[in-house]
Amino acid sequence: MNFYTEAEPTRGAVLPVAPGITRIVAPNPGGFTYWGTNTYLIEGPEGFTVLDPGPASQPHTDAILAATTGRVARILISHTHNDHIDGLPALKAATGAPTYGYHTSATPEFTPDHGLDDGDEVAGWTALYTPGHASDHLCFARGGLVFSADHIMGWSTSVVSPPQGNMTQYFASLRRMLARPDTQYFPGHGPTVTDPATYGKFLLNHRLARETAIAATLAAGPRAPMEIVLALYTDLKPALRPAAERSVTAHLHKLRDDGRAVERDGVWVAA
Repeated sequence: MNFYTEAEPTRGAVLPVAPGITRIVAPNPGGFTYWGTNTYLIEGPEGFTVLDPGPASQPHTDAILAATTGRVARILISHTHNDHIDGLPALKAATGAPTYGYHTSATPEFTPDHGLDDGDEVAGWTALYTPGHASDHLCFARGGLVFSADHIMGWSTSVVSPPQGNMTQYFASLRRMLARPDTQYFPGHGPTVTDPATYGKFLLNHRLARETAIAATLAAGPRAPMEIVLALYTDLKPALRPAAERSVTAHLHKLRDDGRAVERDGVWVAA
C-alpha cells in the first residue's frame, strides 16, 4: 500500500471533510508537516469546536475566525507540539473559548481548562488516549470517524522521538486503533485516510520491518544509533539524519523494553 497524497491545498480555504466538518490547512509546509497542520472545524448547535489551532500565524487564525464567524464554543488540543498549539493564544484571545486536552500536558506552556482522560466525551466525541508520538496525544472518535492527529497520518509515518515519543507506547496505541471498526481517519497533516484497517496494518508492518532490520544490525555487533542510521537509511538526505537517529533510538528503547537490546555508554548491543 502507498501513502496518501494530495495537491497543495489553497491557503485559508475551508475544505469539506464530512457533513458538519471542515478543515483549514495552515501555511507551515515542511518535511515534518507535509502541506501544513490541519485545523478542523466541527459545527454544533452552540457554535464550532476547533481542533488544533495550528502554528502561530495571523492569516491562519483569521481564516479560522472568518470560517466560524467567531462562534467558537471550545478548542480541542490533540497534543502539545508547537505546530498544533502555537496559534492557541491568538485564537483564545479572540474567542474566549475554553480549551480541552489531555489532563497531563507535555509542556508547561499549556494547561487545558478542561483536562481529559481516556474515554471522556466532549461535544459528542470520545477521547482516545494514544501516546507514542507524544506523551499527551489524544485522538477523538465518533460513529466510525476519528480525528487521528499525528498518531496516524496518511502522508507519512508518525515521528516518534524520545523522551516524549515512546515506541513501545506507539505500537500499543497503533494496535488499539487497529482493533476498532473505524471507517475514516482525519489526520493532523495530509488528506483523509479512507481505509483505516488496511492502512493501519501497513504502518504496523512498516514499523515491524524497521525493528527487525535494527535488531539484525545489532546482531552483527555493537552499534551507536547514528551508525544504524547510516547502515539502514542509505538514501536519506544528511539534513534528515538527526531525525532518523531519534527514530532509531526510539526503536532501540522498545527493543530494550522487550528484553532484546542493552545500552552501554551510548552503544547498543543485542541482549
